[in-house]
Amino acid sequence: MSKYEKKPEPGDLIEISRGLYNHWAIYVGEGYVIHLAPPSEHAHAGASSIMSVLHEKATVKKDQLYEVVGNDEYCINNLLDDNYKPRPVREILRDAHSFLGKERPYSVFSQNCEHFVTELRYGKPHSRQVQDAVRTVAAGAGATLGVGIIAYAVATFLGSRDKQKETQ
Repeated sequence: MSKYEKKPEPGDLIEISRGLYNHWAIYVGEGYVIHLAPPSEHAHAGASSIMSVLHEKATVKKDQLYEVVGNDEYCINNLLDDNYKPRPVREILRDAHSFLGKERPYSVFSQNCEHFVTELRYGKPHSRQVQDAVRTVAAGAGATLGVGIIAYAVATFLGSRDKQKETQ
């Protein structure tokens, strides 16, 4: 989605494409978002922003949406609205503001920026990009294992054929 297709409403989840991963924020009104930001997370970090995986702490910040997005693409993505009822906007905003300036534990797998904003909106932490990454790794491992099994079976079959030729 282009940057300006739809104006976000307070409580909307904002997904920002950083290339290798997506950063998430929650829109709180008047052009501002609140987001969980490890030290390496900022709009112009480029490839170095992937270093956020090394951090164990992140800070909750309130910034203007355009500053967090920079030159990247973003969209409104209330990804779990079909699964969960969003919390009342007043509660989302109250809780989001209560975390401002606080340092929180950070883990790319269990306590990242997407977990933070989905917990604010739905009351349940969730990270689709972590689930997608796990599925991709599992599929890759499964494919590698499958190729290995097939290669072993072919080698065994060809090896047994070669042994048959030797004994004839």
